[in-house]
Amino acid sequence: MNLAAEDRADELLSFLEGRASPELSSALMARARQLRASHWQNRVQVHIINNVRNGNCREDCGYCAQRKSATEDVPDYGLKSDDEILKEAEAAHAAGAYRYCMVMSGRGPGRNTVARLKRTISKIKERFPLEVCLSAGILTDPELAQELKSAGLDRYNHNLNTSKRNYSNIASTHTYSDREATLQTMQGAGVSLCSGVIVGLGEEPAEILSLAYRLSELGAVSVPVNFFIPVPGHALKEEALLTADYCLRVLAVFRLCLPAAEVRLAAGRELYLGQELEEAMQLANSLFVSGYLNVKGSSPDATVQRLS
Repeated sequence: MNLAAEDRADELLSFLEGRASPELSSALMARARQLRASHWQNRVQVHIINNVRNGNCREDCGYCAQRKSATEDVPDYGLKSDDEILKEAEAAHAAGAYRYCMVMSGRGPGRNTVARLKRTISKIKERFPLEVCLSAGILTDPELAQELKSAGLDRYNHNLNTSKRNYSNIASTHTYSDREATLQTMQGAGVSLCSGVIVGLGEEPAEILSLAYRLSELGAVSVPVNFFIPVPGHALKEEALLTADYCLRVLAVFRLCLPAAEVRLAAGRELYLGQELEEAMQLANSLFVSGYLNVKGSSPDATVQRLS
């Protein structure tokens, strides 16, 4: 039986909240590990993010040091040149990355920016055996989505981040519905979806479970699970109170709800999981290295050494 079925929601929620019996907890964790091994064997996929446009953002996402009202001194630069991006793609390929993800600050790309991105993506695909993922914000114009698809874009990243109920607590310049619409538009263009969450933004465990169900319904094939890192200048009123055990249960729930998905350890793994990385990788099957949106991550060499 698929443990993600709606009739198992009570069990999954009790597990996520830490209320489940030791026997049920052990069974669910074992099933999550089995699903990971069945779909991905012992493989770990490594991904590198490249910020191709940074800062100067008009959005007010409370978890981000690049938001418009942030006081942190974040470097501002416009969209990098094709040559700069190609050199960084080459470095990612040389470091062993399988997929290359370009991340842009800002609300979302207009027609001129999409034209630039189309050219850049085409060049990357011509020169390197990399899958290309783009995270460029809200994009709900089907024509622009199709332009990116025609350039060879493999995936579009746009995280749901938190629940619909909680969304107004972390951002006021866009909505949860804007994010869902972006995913539906990109999916309609034939681009696969990378979408995940940021755990620790004030959501309830039941909302984490609902997000896992929703991402399954949307057909997300890649699901980055971030754990909120309180960075200087963030706007959230409370610090994230996350334990390693809770983070592991979150990963297990996402694996159970999306058995074949690429469940990725993203921001916060170094802070919250620490020595539990090996156990976490029995649930997740990919991770980011080098850096995230706001903070520096672990180096590719150090990460590969730990997992060898």
